[in-house]
Amino acid sequence: MGEDDYVVYDNELVGLTIADAEALQQLIEQEPNTRILGGSIGVMLYRIGDQFYDSNKVAGKRKKVVEELETLQSNNEAQQGELSFKRKVENLKIKLEGLDKKIEYGNALMRTGNPVVLLDSSLVEKSSKNMKGYLVNHGFFDAAVDYSISSKNQKASISYQIKENKPYILDSVYTSTDNPEIKGLLSSFSSNSFIKKGQIYNQDNITEERNRLEELLKNKGYYMFSKSYINYIAYQDTAAKSIRLEQVIQKPTFAESHQVYTLDSISLRINPPSDEFANRQVQTQYQEIDFSFYRDRYSAKILASRIQLQKGKPYNRVDALETQRLINSLDLFRFVNITFDTLGTSLSASIFTQPNQKYQLTNQLGMTITEQLPGPFFSMALRNRNFFRAGELLELNFRAGLEGVASATGQGVYQSSEINTSLSVIFPRFLIPFSPKTLQQFGKYNPNTRVQFGYLSTNRPEYNRNAINGQLGYTWATRNNRQSFTINAADVSYIRTPYIQDEFLGILENLQKDGNNLIWSFLPSLISSFSGQTLINFNRYGDFSVQKASLLRVFGESGGTTLNLTNVQRNDSPEIDYANFQWLKGQVDYRRYYPISKKQTLAYRLNFGLARPYGVSAGILPYEKYFFAGGGTSIRAWQARRLGPGSFNPITESGGNYDYRNEQPAEMILESMFEYRRKLFSYFDMAVFIDAGNSWMIGRDDARPGADFRYDRFYKEIAVGTGVGLRMDFDFLVIRLDLATKALDPAREEGQRWILDNIRFNKPLGEKGQTVFNFGIGYPF
Repeated sequence: MGEDDYVVYDNELVGLTIADAEALQQLIEQEPNTRILGGSIGVMLYRIGDQFYDSNKVAGKRKKVVEELETLQSNNEAQQGELSFKRKVENLKIKLEGLDKKIEYGNALMRTGNPVVLLDSSLVEKSSKNMKGYLVNHGFFDAAVDYSISSKNQKASISYQIKENKPYILDSVYTSTDNPEIKGLLSSFSSNSFIKKGQIYNQDNITEERNRLEELLKNKGYYMFSKSYINYIAYQDTAAKSIRLEQVIQKPTFAESHQVYTLDSISLRINPPSDEFANRQVQTQYQEIDFSFYRDRYSAKILASRIQLQKGKPYNRVDALETQRLINSLDLFRFVNITFDTLGTSLSASIFTQPNQKYQLTNQLGMTITEQLPGPFFSMALRNRNFFRAGELLELNFRAGLEGVASATGQGVYQSSEINTSLSVIFPRFLIPFSPKTLQQFGKYNPNTRVQFGYLSTNRPEYNRNAINGQLGYTWATRNNRQSFTINAADVSYIRTPYIQDEFLGILENLQKDGNNLIWSFLPSLISSFSGQTLINFNRYGDFSVQKASLLRVFGESGGTTLNLTNVQRNDSPEIDYANFQWLKGQVDYRRYYPISKKQTLAYRLNFGLARPYGVSAGILPYEKYFFAGGGTSIRAWQARRLGPGSFNPITESGGNYDYRNEQPAEMILESMFEYRRKLFSYFDMAVFIDAGNSWMIGRDDARPGADFRYDRFYKEIAVGTGVGLRMDFDFLVIRLDLATKALDPAREEGQRWILDNIRFNKPLGEKGQTVFNFGIGYPF
């Protein structure tokens, strides 16, 4: 940096009262480097990388690679069809691409960080013009933008002085068209308009309205209509500061007026993989749809149920897109294309596709991270498409891996092993007890029936647990997948625990002596249940590049319901060696993502669950049906499955510190997680979070005093944890590092539960066990 260079230190917008400050901020061409405690980590990384970067050396390497690639391609024409030659060329092209990136953006450290932003007066002027243009497009026709630059110690602060003046208001909006059908249609749906009388003039709203009208008319049969036929004329009253807006629907160039187009014919053709099989096409018709199959291996009934277009009905763009999506979702075809041919005002819809590969084998070697331990795994999936020639998918899945688990007996964190295999058949329709007639009725919901059989083996130091499972489930979804539903009509598992460690058995027996019969959960058992779940996704939650979005998950389960019809022993019968369970379980999980600005977002999660055993269970649930609080996706200041229940006091070590060594199953859970996220630089993000919640038993638990839920004290037993996090967002992968500390610990006596003040300069992590480090993959919610 030279003596005449100035670092852009701050941008300030002055004079704003109505206009969107965040939108204007984004128009500034030069943003200051992100600073933490007065310094910029991104700039530091860039400068370190720059010390090791030699542009001439990189350019020389690039020249050699280009020469090698040209020599290879010119001297080996005879070998160009060979696989080894193609690999050499591809490797050189990849190497060349990497060198081009290094020339443009620098080495890895430089790309991770960012260069210091130096003042450029031409970009400041451009920013000023950008703001002026934005204000005019948003109704501030008389706005003025100026700027001033102040400097000190080679740091420049830029102040943009904005004078909005009075905005122009829409006085009236009216439509001009000689097509009475279109005028009536627009009037019928005017309540959805983005342009309304009394609003400040906004060019963005006009763009949105043009798109809305195009979508509306195309969904009402106007196939040839486009937004290019919609023009807006603004009549400006400078004295009243108002706008009269005329919406003009122009005539088409190819006809006297815009016409409604009707579907005259619909055809679906499954093309053969190559021309040599063209003579194997089979023709058939079903539901007024003409089918042409490559061999007689597809069900016209299944395919017709996914086609939302109807002969004799007006064209509808949404139906065309849904048809494409629903046929794609069958996973039988490589692609799905739809074309329309016109004859007068008639349309012929032609759907073209090609079979996907019959068999697909997928192998995956990867790693999960739980409890801060890496867990390698291997998975294999074999898929057989169109198994019974009616769109079915046969899937064979196998997975073996290790996973970090906090010991239930105080042995620290270790890796447990798990083997899971399953065989399933997915039918693209509802099976029993539904009538075949429902296929056409429910096809638009993409119905599926899954029949699955599986085996699971878990090996932990405390116990080995094996399970054989059978399941019959139904899934379907609304248009655009906003709501999805799952019904497990039958879910039957036989579970046995062939080995229990002596120390863990001792813990279970001690609990039993104190009145907690958790040991019954480890007896051999045949468990059956009926469950249902719905997911409601508002505005594509999970795609964190969009505006505010949310997700609601509602789950309900009834276990052992059929035991009401039989006479079986209760679990508290003497000398029982086989457990039976009956229970009811419900859970509501709500998540919300709210962007504050381009770089800042708020996210929160609320989770409530309740599970109650009844009947022959004698107060005990299957171990897998309990709720557990604490961990990287729960209350992060407690180890996984170690929080609660209620105000129960865990074991106290010799030093007086609480030892959260044992898992704490509970029948009720209440959690809330709040997180502020901010982009730092490159792929680095930060987060500040507060988690609050706990778990409880419903009813007294003599083995764990204070574990029961009571209205007069539960609010005093809400655990609170807080902390900071660092995230590395690589688009395809998010690595998460969270440091969480206990602020309010309900396990302590009242009056002593606030422990955040234990964190001091000489004890930055507080007392032993107060701070927990979480390392995970993906966002916590």
